[in-house]
Amino acid sequence: MSEDEKKSGGHPAGIPKTGGGHPAGIPKTGGGHPAGIPKSGGMPTTVAGMDLNTITDTSEKGAVKDGERQSLDNRLYVHLQAFTGVSDLKPIIDLFDKSGIEAVIYADINDPQGFGLLTMNESPEFFTGELRDLLNSGEFEHVTHVPEYTMLGRTYAIGHEADLEDWLIHKPRRTAMNDKWKWAVWYPLRRTGAFSLLDRKAQGEILMEHGIIGRAFGSADLGHDIRLLCPGLDKNDNDFVIALIGAELTPLSILVETMRKTKQTSTYISDMGPFFIGRAVWQSGVK
Repeated sequence: MSEDEKKSGGHPAGIPKTGGGHPAGIPKTGGGHPAGIPKSGGMPTTVAGMDLNTITDTSEKGAVKDGERQSLDNRLYVHLQAFTGVSDLKPIIDLFDKSGIEAVIYADINDPQGFGLLTMNESPEFFTGELRDLLNSGEFEHVTHVPEYTMLGRTYAIGHEADLEDWLIHKPRRTAMNDKWKWAVWYPLRRTGAFSLLDRKAQGEILMEHGIIGRAFGSADLGHDIRLLCPGLDKNDNDFVIALIGAELTPLSILVETMRKTKQTSTYISDMGPFFIGRAVWQSGVK
């Protein structure tokens, strides 16, 4: 041991001591918790400018109703799958008609033996349980799955919804099941990272353009949409799944064309599609 170490009672020279052997220069809080990091049940509530209570709140928020901000932790999961190799859809329709499952079966306009299957449920376990069992039944034994058209998303709110529960749970069902709106165009999309870096005001102005077009087509009963979030749910890392639904296909095509001229689509969308286009040949109705 050096003379310096001996003088400090074995403690290395140059590193001063505080009581209890805690190194000087590193302040202590009660229980040895480092100073500068506040405690709240053992965890800080704000780190790097982020409120942990806010970012871990998984509920959807709507407009103020009866003096309180609406909040709901339920949402609807909506799943589209495509299949081919079926010339007669009647056995598939009978299978789902007897199952009691909420679903829509679309005839694929681009594949004479193809069809789309739309299912929806508030529980993700439905898709890995009841639906999975049905799709492994005898009627699907010789049916070929077309994975490129698989789309899965969840309903979401932006904070202005007057009736949050209706928006999240019921409205998408009514739109998909409306027997007057047989045509559907389904597609995923991904925004560029540049959009996320814009401030909320700039984002709002860009999104308003889409909203005005959508409301105009909806008010004229030319096209109605279902908008779903799909981060972490989509194999291609898309942001949204969109459905345009209406009585005729032509207005839906024109709606897509019109949206392409907006700032969001022309500047801040990096990928769109593939597009699945079908006409409903069977709808279960809302259960």
